[in-house]
Amino acid sequence: MSPTNIVIMERIFNVAGPNKPNMEYTIDPLTRVDLDEVLHLINQGKYFVLHAPRQTGKTSMLLALRDYLNKEGMYFCVYANIEPAQAARNNVASAISCCCEIIADEIDLLLDTNKYTKTYEAEFKDKEENTRLRMFLTFLSKDLGKPFILFIDEIDAVVGDSLVSILRQLRSGYDKRPDHFPKSIILCGVRDVRDYRIVLSNQDVISGGSAFNIKTTSLRMGNFTKDEIRALYQQHTDETGQVFDEECFPMIWNATEGQPWLVNAIGNEVTYNMKENRDRSIKIIPEMIFKAKENLIYRRDTHLDILIDRLKEERVRRIIQPLLAADEDSDERNFPTDDLQYCIDLGLIAPTKPVRIANEIYREIIPRELTWTTQYTITQEPAWYLNPDNSINMEKLLIDFQQFFRQNADSWIGKFDYAEAGPQLLLQAFLQRIVNGGGYIDREYGIGRGRTDLLIRKPLTDTYGGAYQRIVLELKIRKYSIEKTIEKGLKQTYEYMDKVGDVSEGHFIIFDRTSGKPWDEKIFHREAEFNGRKIMIWGM
Repeated sequence: MSPTNIVIMERIFNVAGPNKPNMEYTIDPLTRVDLDEVLHLINQGKYFVLHAPRQTGKTSMLLALRDYLNKEGMYFCVYANIEPAQAARNNVASAISCCCEIIADEIDLLLDTNKYTKTYEAEFKDKEENTRLRMFLTFLSKDLGKPFILFIDEIDAVVGDSLVSILRQLRSGYDKRPDHFPKSIILCGVRDVRDYRIVLSNQDVISGGSAFNIKTTSLRMGNFTKDEIRALYQQHTDETGQVFDEECFPMIWNATEGQPWLVNAIGNEVTYNMKENRDRSIKIIPEMIFKAKENLIYRRDTHLDILIDRLKEERVRRIIQPLLAADEDSDERNFPTDDLQYCIDLGLIAPTKPVRIANEIYREIIPRELTWTTQYTITQEPAWYLNPDNSINMEKLLIDFQQFFRQNADSWIGKFDYAEAGPQLLLQAFLQRIVNGGGYIDREYGIGRGRTDLLIRKPLTDTYGGAYQRIVLELKIRKYSIEKTIEKGLKQTYEYMDKVGDVSEGHFIIFDRTSGKPWDEKIFHREAEFNGRKIMIWGM
């Protein structure tokens, strides 16, 4: 290993667990919430909810707030992550014991004692499970000597009867605060407690709101701002001397829209996992960010894998499928409200209108994942479609895809969970198979757009900053007459080519799903011109 590859005592971009400022680049967690509002709620003795998608920084914020409050000295504040209670499922006694033991252990760690763990074991462990947590919190509130503040993290990891018991025991002590119960409690999780749909062991269903109707308000933790992304990366530059080209920052924002894990993951990938860049004299340039983003998508790290798993859920499919299909007749007002809020809480959908996939990386990984198996069962090899200069022969590729689509569309599209978007997904699987390892596909799609825009970027050399081939493809499901579809589609294809700039070629692809129509009438291709630009039209 050369000396330039040895990194000594550097902080890093955090991609796992709560942030440790002495080890990892850090945006002060207390600046990422309205601290005055949070402190006001605590001082007023309110019970409230903090929620945000996974790996957004919730735990880091709670730990920082705990330390802030304990340093101020007015309260005794405890943070408890009760995720281990998830394993208890509907075993209420086991879940309650787990929660009490975690709280006792956290207090003992703060006070450097084992008093409260021993007290719980001796005096509370055998109490009835549906009153045990309330009784233990009452004891702690009287014994700790200061008003007791409790942060309960991962509350939504607990399910069923166990979750209802916890929420109801917290509610039952509310009128005894602050002398005989925690003065303020923050429940923290992915979703707002009011949105919990809790299925009990007897299959009855209750809402989290009815089990915890003492909640005052809900606070949502947002993503990094553009300034915070720049500040985070500047810490790396300040400490290592490694510079980021200015053009990198718009790319990082577009790829992540500030999602904290993604922001850190790109930073970690481009400065550490891409080993050649451990030489801090190397300037980070936009092509490296493209590569880092692609590496994350291809590797499917834990954060992305967890997100992908949600695509199997029916309530997620009801939101994502119309976006992928990009049907111009679709209307976001028809989305089921609960399903939409669920996808926003998961972080799949942006919290602001219009309804859209939350960021560029998710927009790319979702169609890739939905066609993952299909990509590996397509027999076409990338080398078949490469010209001598390493560019893609798009005409040859699309002629072959027309035949492939003719032979396989009906059977293959039926296999997709997201069948309404099947034609677009099948073409994207075919293209992904061809460009994997030697190019990139950028995607734009969404409700009411009436089309899916694809941009293939194929490097023609192995060096950063070399020439690129850029190919625009406009995908559209035929809804109206072929003449009207082509007229509208040529204009949209031209507009996308103009937006991208420096485009090698443009292709407009029409999927005709008319039942009973012969394939010989659907399959065609011809050249057209719009505003002086050549555009190939492909019927399928």
